[in-house]
Amino acid sequence: MPAMLDAESTLTDRYQTTVPESVRRALKLGKRDRIHYTILADGEVVITRAAQAEDHDPVLSQFLRFLADDMASHPERIQMFDPHLLQRIQSLTDGVDVDLDRPLSADDE
Repeated sequence: MPAMLDAESTLTDRYQTTVPESVRRALKLGKRDRIHYTILADGEVVITRAAQAEDHDPVLSQFLRFLADDMASHPERIQMFDPHLLQRIQSLTDGVDVDLDRPLSADDE
């Protein structure tokens, strides 16, 4: 996959570096923002803007990281949905209105 952006920085004697301005712009980073590093099995490192603390779910993050690593390591395991299963799901949810911002009722908690 061709790179959309290439940038370099240098490590100091204390293993610190400055995030290049082009990377800060691409990730919309500001002062005091956190950076997340994902190291893939082949040694490739993916740098992303870390989620805000209130949005952070460590269990979900670990699960999503596991899925991403597994998909990168074993792309042959990725399969399409069976069309009949997809039609069944759509028939069961057709017309269902979901408001993801609505608070849960006492029965749902």
